[in-house]
Amino acid sequence: MTPAERLSALRAELARAGVDGFLIPRADEYLGEYVPPSGERLAWLTGFTGSAGLAVVLMDRAALFTDGRYTTQAAQQTDPALWEQRHITEQPAADWLAEHAAGKRIGYDPWLHSEAALGRLEKPGLTFVPLPANPLDAVWADRPAPPMAPARPHPLRYAGLSAAEKRAKAAEALRAAGEDAAVLADPHSLAWLLNIRGGDLGHTPLALGFALLRADASAELYMEPGKVPSETRAHLGNDVVVRPRAELPAALAGLAGRRVRLDPEATPAWFAARLREGGATLVPGEDPCRLPRACKNAVEQEGARSAHRRDAVALARFLAWFAAAAPTGRESELSAAERLLAFRREVPLFQAESFPAISGAGENGAIVHYRVTPESNRPIRADECYLVDSGGQFLNGTTDVTRTLWTGPGPAPEGLRARYTRVLQGHIGLATLRFPKGVAGPHIDAIARRALWQAGLDFDHGTGHGVGSFLSVHEGPVSISRAAKPVPLAPGMILSDEPGYYLPGQYGIRIENLLLVREAEPQPDGVKPFLEFETLTLAPYDRALIEPALLTPAERDWVDAYQARVLAEVGPDCDPATRSWLEGACRPL
Repeated sequence: MTPAERLSALRAELARAGVDGFLIPRADEYLGEYVPPSGERLAWLTGFTGSAGLAVVLMDRAALFTDGRYTTQAAQQTDPALWEQRHITEQPAADWLAEHAAGKRIGYDPWLHSEAALGRLEKPGLTFVPLPANPLDAVWADRPAPPMAPARPHPLRYAGLSAAEKRAKAAEALRAAGEDAAVLADPHSLAWLLNIRGGDLGHTPLALGFALLRADASAELYMEPGKVPSETRAHLGNDVVVRPRAELPAALAGLAGRRVRLDPEATPAWFAARLREGGATLVPGEDPCRLPRACKNAVEQEGARSAHRRDAVALARFLAWFAAAAPTGRESELSAAERLLAFRREVPLFQAESFPAISGAGENGAIVHYRVTPESNRPIRADECYLVDSGGQFLNGTTDVTRTLWTGPGPAPEGLRARYTRVLQGHIGLATLRFPKGVAGPHIDAIARRALWQAGLDFDHGTGHGVGSFLSVHEGPVSISRAAKPVPLAPGMILSDEPGYYLPGQYGIRIENLLLVREAEPQPDGVKPFLEFETLTLAPYDRALIEPALLTPAERDWVDAYQARVLAEVGPDCDPATRSWLEGACRPL
């Protein structure tokens, strides 16, 4: 089917369902950022393959809403004759619906939207109708089957706390709140709470399923029994019962008269409807695993340090190779990404990339979440900018690092160096920040933008996101963004520090390290406790892009100290050729 035929077939199905429109989010029933092929409904219908977006289909028009990371990509991947392009924050879907769908019945799949997400779309004159079956699935004839990878135990030597300890603490929180149970609809919570990992997604080690956690610390795991081998059942123990997903409706009906916590942001609306119908009392509240999962324990923190040190060897090998290969013009975006992955595969405990590497040369680097394909692949040419954003999943940690490189052999233009240096100043400003307890991500986002703002420049994405421990490379509830919910930063959280600048059609700049939140040394006259960041990532910055005259003495000293640390910690584990290159790359400014 062509894109036009797919849209036409969906509209015919909507007419049979008795609705005037339909919402298609970039989500499956687990509401995560990454979905298996069977959940790629938005990509199948529109052609847009980004990790966030919403399509609204009416009988006479259709719109695709994306954020600033994906506006360029969405325009390239979709047919403008079929799809109106909208920036989701500047032109919200709720406003578009109010203008074009007033008085109409808009259908939605209650498995694919949280109640909170639906609430943000509500406007006077709009009527939203939950549908018993997804009409898009009815016309997606070759839809892949759902994944069936097995759930595996995550060893205590990496997890740091046993599943029984975690369940006991989470259940204690439920009892303290006077709640009888909690719905766990986020597979990340299952992975953390039960110390299991899986292979249902290509880059995030999840076993997809749902769970009910009881106030007595017992749990029911709703996952196809074929996904839970005997080894995993033994690991789960007698207090965790595995049941097929088909038994979920009866289980929710059995909660009649009970107080049940449900995260309105992270749970499909289907659960709330079923619980209300069954007579349960819904208690809106955050998933009890979400914040504890974000605050890594001591074992997870040391695992993150270890994973970054080992990942740094692969990065150093790649950067040394790139420095020699890039000016030749014989490499491409794909070959560079493949070379980096080959180096990572040789690192102990490596399992997979933490996301498909962003390997963008020249103008492709300006596409914030660019993903190279055989069709888009282009040569990496001499004397241009190259952006590589990549990461690894290791059994003891998750990495995510971005470096912007000059291919040479000639010098980088002055204007490019100035903009790169301003991005670096923001990156340093965040990395060196000390802040009082209680400060949240939105409060410090501007620090990473200050140097850019002074030159009338900015970037259209958040400055940082949470990162999991051998889990998702994008982890809530904390982030460094003006648009984020103000969740206070706490010791043990790992966040990215990634300001950038993008000139469409020419180049992109982004610099990213991961930071660990830790207690700061108390000051003699301090009146409150402070926090600070520990930099985990170890990879040199490209000296060819730095304009030292723009840096303050303190910033230059920080760069020199960081580069010296990279050489001291990474160099001894490198082969002689890579170490020799690293010595040159890390010399003082």
